[in-house]
Order: sequence, then C-alpha cells, then structure tokens
Amino acid sequence: MKVTTKGQVTIPQIIREKLGITPATEVDFIEEHDRVYLVKKKGADITNRRFRNLRGISKIKMTTDEIMALTRGVK
Repeated sequence: MKVTTKGQVTIPQIIREKLGITPATEVDFIEEHDRVYLVKKKGADITNRRFRNLRGISKIKMTTDEIMALTRGVK
C-alpha cells in the first residue's frame, strides 16, 4: 500500500466492512513502540446509526420540487 503525496492511504474494503468504517466515521492513529494502529473512535458514529435506521421509512411521496416549495413557503 502506498501513501499519496497528501499523506492518504486507502483502508481495504474488507477492513472497513469488518470494523464498520463508513464515510464520516472518525478514526484515530495510536503509536506504540515502532508501530502505528488505526482505531475507530468509540461512539463517534452514534448519530449516523440513529439516522441510518430511519432511512427509507417515509410514507410521504413528494418530489424534490414539492418539498422545496413547502420549505420556502411557495404556494
């Protein structure tokens, strides 16, 4: 695995899936002796899980334009 010029690396998909690392998940780097460990921050994605459980359960079928009209007060 190579580090980019910006200091970035790609976490392999199998590791992301195993640890539940999704976009916006916060991680830390822990240095011990001559090793560096990547660890998922505990409790950092509680909000994401809360909203993820609600995704797709709406019963209202509106277009984006209809929703925008409601939020903007357009009649």
